[in-house]
Amino acid sequence: MFNRKPKPNLVFDEAINELLARIAKEPYDPKETPAIVDQVTKLAKLRDDKHPKRPSPDTLILVTGNIIGIILILQYERVNVITSRAMSFVLKLR
Repeated sequence: MFNRKPKPNLVFDEAINELLARIAKEPYDPKETPAIVDQVTKLAKLRDDKHPKRPSPDTLILVTGNIIGIILILQYERVNVITSRAMSFVLKLR
């Protein structure tokens, strides 16, 4: 469920492959080649940043435990509301 691999973004991959093929075909040009390499690094970074980061299993366990605790407290208050309120009234009447 949480270990699914993200699908590759084909648009970024095609653009990166075209730029790499262009670098491989053409001879080294001190003006164009660094610019192309810079574009490739920017595209690779954009491709990698598109995927949201998944929460760790420790975080999910912690959140689940907190929600279960809240539910237990609410259930206790719903079931035992009469006894908890009645005890305070009994003490005041004496």
